[in-house]
Amino acid sequence: MSKHTRLTLLSALALVIFAGQAFAHAHLAKSVPADKATVAISPAELDLHFSEELDLKFSGVEITASDNASVKTGDAMLMDEGKTMIVPLPEKLDPGAYKVEWHVLSKDGHKTTGAYGFRVKP
Repeated sequence: MSKHTRLTLLSALALVIFAGQAFAHAHLAKSVPADKATVAISPAELDLHFSEELDLKFSGVEITASDNASVKTGDAMLMDEGKTMIVPLPEKLDPGAYKVEWHVLSKDGHKTTGAYGFRVKP
């Protein structure tokens, strides 16, 4: 086997190994309310759908209003084979903008964080 062929094979192998590791993290695939959405009424819960199964003990969300006031949430729970985190909102949200900051630990031990926002119509 030529030196060039060996180098090409090693490069391809490294690409496959590192690409597999990158895909092992839990990424937010979908949220309800969606990012940048404007909803007509206050949602009763947030649904965050992830690409991997989560460890709820080390996962959660923080919601803040446009004035940086924290929004009270209920205890999060997992659905959809552990890939969807449901966060109850026990109190009605006032009209305005909200930021959702999430942090999750996937079952394979990888941490991921992110944020998105939505609005409640007046």
